[in-house]
Amino acid sequence: MLILVATPIGNLGDISQRALAALENADVVVSEDTRKTGFLLNHFGIQKPQISFREDNEQRALPKVMEFLELGKTVALVTDAGTPSISDPGFILVRSAIEKAIEVSAVPGPTALIMALVLSGLPVHSFTFRGFPPRKSAARQRWLEIDCDSPHTLIFYESPHRLLAFLQDAQAVYGNRRCAVANDLTKKFETVYRGTLKEVSEQLAREKLLGEYVVVIAGAED
Repeated sequence: MLILVATPIGNLGDISQRALAALENADVVVSEDTRKTGFLLNHFGIQKPQISFREDNEQRALPKVMEFLELGKTVALVTDAGTPSISDPGFILVRSAIEKAIEVSAVPGPTALIMALVLSGLPVHSFTFRGFPPRKSAARQRWLEIDCDSPHTLIFYESPHRLLAFLQDAQAVYGNRRCAVANDLTKKFETVYRGTLKEVSEQLAREKLLGEYVVVIAGAED
């Protein structure tokens, strides 16, 4: 059985009893970063063997994980934070397990995109999650143009190194729409910046940018 286990996005107090039970009962834990998962497991007194399953090795690691599953073992999949497969490794493992008629389940929990959305003050009834944008400006603008006329609230992940450039490209493509940028969600210094793309860009230009950011932008008709 394969179990996707959601883990905290910052505050360890957000882990659920079901998540702890799933990790405790698993035969092996498949981890995006074994060091980070090792810290999580140690914090809660759980000792389990781990298999590394990162973006750059998931194709190589897949046969080993599938071997465990085909032997009837219980495998828990976790990523560095949040829900597995959401802009993190997991999709190919889930698909492979389903193709082999192996049971797949999930323990729900934290997801940064949903928390940022509900805190944004923007419409939540329909939204489009786009994940991480391309790194280069020209490709990023072409990518953003796909949703230029979409009425849905748009959600993106971005690194601190490209955040300001992303917001500038978003303004160039979408105009000066309302937006929210969330950082350090669930942590001590959790911050949500709200305003227009121009206002938020100017505010963030004065800040020291650290960690990962969630950007929420109003849809075309908002």
